[in-house]
Amino acid sequence: MVYFDLNVPIPFNIKSTSASKKDKGKGKQQDAPNVMYSAAQLSTIEARVDMLVHLGYTVIAFTQTVSKKVDAKTQPNILDPLLLKLKERQGVVFLKRLNIVIDEDSEKGFGLTSASTPFLQTYDIVSLVPLTIGALSLACLTHSQPSPITAHIIALPLSLPRLPYHLKHTLVRTAKKNGAVFEINYGGALGASAEEWEAGEIGGAVGERRNWWATTREIVRVTKGKGIVVSSGVTKAGELRAPKDIENLITFLDLPSDAAHEAMSTSPKALIIRAQTRTTYRAVLSEPKLIVPANSQQQTTDPPSNPEPSSMEVDLSSAVASEASPAAPEDFTSNIAAQSALEADAPFNAQTAGSSKNSAGGKKRPRSDSPVKNASDPGKDGAAGKRKKKRQKGDSGAD
Repeated sequence: MVYFDLNVPIPFNIKSTSASKKDKGKGKQQDAPNVMYSAAQLSTIEARVDMLVHLGYTVIAFTQTVSKKVDAKTQPNILDPLLLKLKERQGVVFLKRLNIVIDEDSEKGFGLTSASTPFLQTYDIVSLVPLTIGALSLACLTHSQPSPITAHIIALPLSLPRLPYHLKHTLVRTAKKNGAVFEINYGGALGASAEEWEAGEIGGAVGERRNWWATTREIVRVTKGKGIVVSSGVTKAGELRAPKDIENLITFLDLPSDAAHEAMSTSPKALIIRAQTRTTYRAVLSEPKLIVPANSQQQTTDPPSNPEPSSMEVDLSSAVASEASPAAPEDFTSNIAAQSALEADAPFNAQTAGSSKNSAGGKKRPRSDSPVKNASDPGKDGAAGKRKKKRQKGDSGAD
């Protein structure tokens, strides 16, 4: 079974140096800063990756978080140089994820436009963190539709004392219909949230865990347990948990066990496949298969030295032979004799055919036309019947 962790945050304090220029004109643009990782940062990230692989995760997504506005000049892609420096692990897939936080300042323009398409194409997954009701509407209705700048994940601030908006069924249903999913980071349940906007403001870690349970229950209620993915969202290797442990944890959110398993395996897989449609025309993704017939190799080989003639060739050869052979002369004398014999036997054949037709079930004669009945019936003998009656009357009078 393949398990996914789609939120492995990368620390913000990454050293970056910009290329120095001697001639800094007024209208000249500066190059993007060069991202550099220290040995300590690389060792920390390697330790987290080793722990994830040890726990059974196969697909790991590194997350870069951008606040307010996406700008390739001031906030470059910090994940490309990271993947080049990580050790290769057999059977493990690394993905790049861009996490955009949308608040009141960035609600009207946070850089998710067609002009930023080349920059967004460098990431495998794009996610949004809406902090206002307007940002939630944009994320669910507009940016979840298939396009080159589609947002695949909607991550809500789970550890805040209270959600800044009410989750409406219409918004959630539209986002799920467009293919977006809602993310639950289990780090908040452990009091180990990695994001600054998810820090518990009341009660420290205890208040953070209490807020996490209340908010995640609301997400499960609105989504009805469908379209949910579960990620870690922690920065320390000791705070990671195994997939089966997380499945048992989220079943306490009134989520069935099969839905909890889908949130760790099936739903993330469908999400990654959908994320590939950002690079296709109109988000159409197909997998054509080329089926080679079994006898194609035999057809490509050289033909035999003495091939057998096909059925069409045999028919053509027989037709040509029949046309080429001379026809036998007709015997007109025998034909005339046979015709006269048939004419002489014609009356007998017709009578025989008629009798056989009547005997074989042709049209039957009615009983009223029977000659025996007519002979016995005096009313149908005419004058003979009348004379017989008069004679019988005379005999009776003489007596």
